[in-house]
Amino acid sequence: MIVSDAFKGKTYAVLGLARSGLATVDTLVASGARVVAWDSREEARALVERKAELGDPMEIDLAGFDGIVVSPGVPLNRHPIAMRAKIAGVPIIGDIELFALARPTLPPHKVVGITGTNGKSTTTALIHHIIEQAGFPTVMGGNIGLPILSQPPLEPNLHGVGVYVLELSSYQIDLTHSLDCDVAVLLNITPDHLDRYDGFEGYVASKARLFAMQSAGHSAVIAAEDGSSQSIINDVCNMRGDGQDVVEVVSSQVDPIEQLGWPALQGPHNAQNAAVAMVAAAVLGIDPATTKAALTSYASLPHRMQAVGTHNGVLYVNDSKATNAASTAPALAAWPAKDGRPRIHWILGGVAKSDNLDECVPHFANIAHAYTIGEAGHMFADLLRPHMAVDDSEMLSAAVRRAARIAQPGDVVLLSPACASFDQFRDFEARGDAFAAAVAALDSIAE
Repeated sequence: MIVSDAFKGKTYAVLGLARSGLATVDTLVASGARVVAWDSREEARALVERKAELGDPMEIDLAGFDGIVVSPGVPLNRHPIAMRAKIAGVPIIGDIELFALARPTLPPHKVVGITGTNGKSTTTALIHHIIEQAGFPTVMGGNIGLPILSQPPLEPNLHGVGVYVLELSSYQIDLTHSLDCDVAVLLNITPDHLDRYDGFEGYVASKARLFAMQSAGHSAVIAAEDGSSQSIINDVCNMRGDGQDVVEVVSSQVDPIEQLGWPALQGPHNAQNAAVAMVAAAVLGIDPATTKAALTSYASLPHRMQAVGTHNGVLYVNDSKATNAASTAPALAAWPAKDGRPRIHWILGGVAKSDNLDECVPHFANIAHAYTIGEAGHMFADLLRPHMAVDDSEMLSAAVRRAARIAQPGDVVLLSPACASFDQFRDFEARGDAFAAAVAALDSIAE
């Protein structure tokens, strides 16, 4: 884990003891800080009771504390801890800010930070893979993988300094004030998480802060394919005078013929992910040949356009991470109709984030059949019936079985729900795992 003298002798409260909270306690205690930790769950408190003091920040005296470290899941626009911290004059921060504060005490390194509404995880993993293939020491963390504080500090090697690759949600950006990324990446911005912000403008402003924290000479890599991202490019260029160290990226920079050779990076959304990753790699000094070889060898992340099996010539793809229509639309574009015949059998539904699928409409011609599930199933079935055949399946396992009966060789059964999972599943990972299990079970079902 990361241990730093930056925290020695300081006092922190830690609110929330999930993975990042536990890593935070370990780092702070090992660094010589006084830690007061709390979680509403007794079993979580039991994990730290021998390491830290126990105390609810909503009840203890916060005078003299150097910070309150909260989980990104704490809604600061509604949670009373925000006002209590303000009255006490104590900053509310996250584990990413602790990492930023520790950086001056770590071996020489660079940080790549990736944000955006859709594609963050794939792009983070892809950039990490490219850096790894180039031989640099590297780890990834933030909103993906292990908490960054729980990972060992990177030591330079013969190829150069280590590179930390961080996926950053808007919530994590909100909780850091000094993360100065050597390379800051923005993929796209579409409406999301609006319950946490003062309208869409507040959400956009949160993303823009990643670039405001950068110092002179550090690079901004921004995909300019939506109005909000273009606005951020303009603002960053104005802020930096002549736009020095600002790189504008578009998906069309990717050769579609070359993209066919990158098995895990199909579809227009992955063209954007790859274009951004190639630019970020070039900024880091990685040669193009190494980057292109890494694009070919990259394997999909679980639940993100992940091929989970082939049954009777039909490909089954788990895109459970697509929890809104904007993130599902690129998946529907990835398999266009062939010889005039649509090939996609689309499984969708769950807890809807809107009452429409507007972003998906341009790709309806690619869909042979839709299978709706979950809380939004009936609503989406009614919405889709004028455009395509629909089976209101209700349950995911039923949708997989019904799609398997109808799909023809060369077709694709795609779980890309355009919805949150919380009606029937613990999270999108559990939903994706259930899909993979249902696909695996097809071989045991008598024909």
